[in-house]
Amino acid sequence: MTDVNLATARDNMVEQQLRTWEILNERVLEVMHRMPRDRFTPSAFANLAYADMQVPIDHDQVMLEPKVVGRLLQALDPQPNERALEIGTGTGYLTACLGEMAADVTSVDLYPEFTELAASNLKKQAIENNRLETGDAALGWDDGRRYDVIAVTGSLPELHQGFHRSLTQGGRLFLIVGQPPIMEAVLITRVGEDQWARESLFDTSAPALVGAPVTRSFAV
Repeated sequence: MTDVNLATARDNMVEQQLRTWEILNERVLEVMHRMPRDRFTPSAFANLAYADMQVPIDHDQVMLEPKVVGRLLQALDPQPNERALEIGTGTGYLTACLGEMAADVTSVDLYPEFTELAASNLKKQAIENNRLETGDAALGWDDGRRYDVIAVTGSLPELHQGFHRSLTQGGRLFLIVGQPPIMEAVLITRVGEDQWARESLFDTSAPALVGAPVTRSFAV
């Protein structure tokens, strides 16, 4: 696909996918319009970078569809003075968007190949306000810091509070909770030291975060 066609596809993504799915935050629209999603998409699927679909990447993972990324960013609403944590780096696209909206981003992935790929992709776009880590964050990520926004890009079959205490007071956490075929995107806000508010955002579906706990039931 030519640069002209990619530019048109990016325009169409914003106008036909994001705006029509109630994504009206101008900062989010501007960042997603400017960020070249195709540069973070595997070459085999580059023509689908701006399509309304999940794009497959290695290890049976996906890039979330653009409208879900948009709703995630709109719900979290990262501010220029805030610190962000991302669980599930993938190719680095959401890392880049968070980096454009927040002061800095820590992003964690289970797979070192994704950490290396994202580092390369982010460097090519001259996005430097990020710290990429490789590790298992299925039960949470306690690095001694608290974060104003946390985005968990893999779904949790069952809600747990492993990420809740990594939030600052007033901090926001985006999660996708449940099991196929329909899952729920939720926003959790820390309103007190031991209090959190939960808001249901929309129905969606995404691959489970590798290693996320699930209660197994056995037929008798």
